[in-house]
Amino acid sequence: MSAKWEATYAAKSETERSWTQPLPAESLAFITDAGAPLDGPIIDIGGGASRLVDELLARQHTDITVLDISAAALAEARGRISEPVAEANVHWIVADLTEWTPQRGYAVWHDRAVFHFLVEPDDQEAYVAAASEGVVEGGSLILATFAPAGPEQCSGLPVRRWSADQLAARFAEHFELVKSAVISHTTPWGSTQPFTWVLLRRRGTSVGRATT
Repeated sequence: MSAKWEATYAAKSETERSWTQPLPAESLAFITDAGAPLDGPIIDIGGGASRLVDELLARQHTDITVLDISAAALAEARGRISEPVAEANVHWIVADLTEWTPQRGYAVWHDRAVFHFLVEPDDQEAYVAAASEGVVEGGSLILATFAPAGPEQCSGLPVRRWSADQLAARFAEHFELVKSAVISHTTPWGSTQPFTWVLLRRRGTSVGRATT
């Protein structure tokens, strides 16, 4: 799978990728609603070359992790940020989320459009387990997936479309639904894609590691 995404980032410019957002407004709004302090650890799952890290830094967040399966995507994001700022505030992780174990706990786990690529139950379960371990008690899980009326494929890969109720049920063992919305994303070439957005709160005794 990593080879697929390395090739995609190598072959397509930013304006040729359907998921590109000049300003990740919905992500920022949900992160604001999560209420994490500026020094609260945030992880962007599948962040790739997204400009979310730039915007979080501009808003003075000081503990940001960006995880992606593609080293090329992360290199693109790193190239926009001055080295001293990145060194002080950003952690970069190249990993397949379904094979990754969080080494610390996060106040906010943000994922715009990774979970919907997991069409196999085992991969979904691996993701749920990682999120349950990686989000601290009282922390927030923000997910955006294609909505039921959204595309059935993205970048030539099949996707699983989700409603807010379905996402809440899938993560119900450790999370409760706080907020949901269906918001259309406009691609760089003007087509629209409906996304389901949810904000889930981590319940009970967290199994996540301490935020150190």
